[in-house]
Amino acid sequence: MTRLKITAGGFEFIAETHPDAPLTVAAFSKLLPYRQKLIHVRWSGEGCWVPLGEFKLENDGTPVGFENHTSHPSVGDILFYPGGYSETEIILAYGACSFASKMGQLAGNHFLTIVEGKENLRALGVKVLWEGAQDVLFELA
Repeated sequence: MTRLKITAGGFEFIAETHPDAPLTVAAFSKLLPYRQKLIHVRWSGEGCWVPLGEFKLENDGTPVGFENHTSHPSVGDILFYPGGYSETEIILAYGACSFASKMGQLAGNHFLTIVEGKENLRALGVKVLWEGAQDVLFELA
């Protein structure tokens, strides 16, 4: 498993890649270091997301599809949704989360799990909720 450092809203986290999502992990790893904006979810409960619009995560020209997907991430789980019913996105659960959009329930690839700094996830989520979008950086640890 590869370890990534995630910096967002003044907090640092360490995440490990999930062995059951090798295609997502491989494609995402090629983007590192990866900078985006993290905003609060609208439909999914206690989570933050990175909206990616029509972006397609690819491995050698082949779009990443579904693998190791779930609608109910645990605290610290990070999912990649490859698009389809809703826009492409990355979602991070900081509390009770049921992944959904205005179209209904979605499932995303569980490809990262936060293993250090999890105690600060709620503080990050509350900061994003009340203070708005925060920069997020994913990089090798």
